[in-house]
Amino acid sequence: MSDRISGDTPGRVRKAVRMHPDTFQRVTYWASKRELSENEYLVEAIEEKIARENGDYDLPTLEIARLNQLVDELGALSRNTANLERVVTGGFDSLLGLTRGDSYLLDAEAGDLDVPDTAAAVVGS
Repeated sequence: MSDRISGDTPGRVRKAVRMHPDTFQRVTYWASKRELSENEYLVEAIEEKIARENGDYDLPTLEIARLNQLVDELGALSRNTANLERVVTGGFDSLLGLTRGDSYLLDAEAGDLDVPDTAAAVVGS
């Protein structure tokens, strides 16, 4: 499948490629934008595709951002679960205390508010 021509650079193989005119237009645009020849751009694109197929690639910025967002959400979910557990445990402890009669709300009250009753003080005098 490879076409080796006697005048080619050693270590390189010449290969004809057929592509859609729109694809060729995009190759021309991006090659000029990156200041590469069309051949250099195609070789680089093929090498990047092969690296991606092999799983050898850097995560793009959007993937990293989404992964960080998911990690943050997992941390928040963990904190929310811990808070919910604390609230439920506290509520059940309060209910158990009420059923045993251990509540400060059920203590007998003498009616004293530690404030002198002015009417009683007047009557008593």
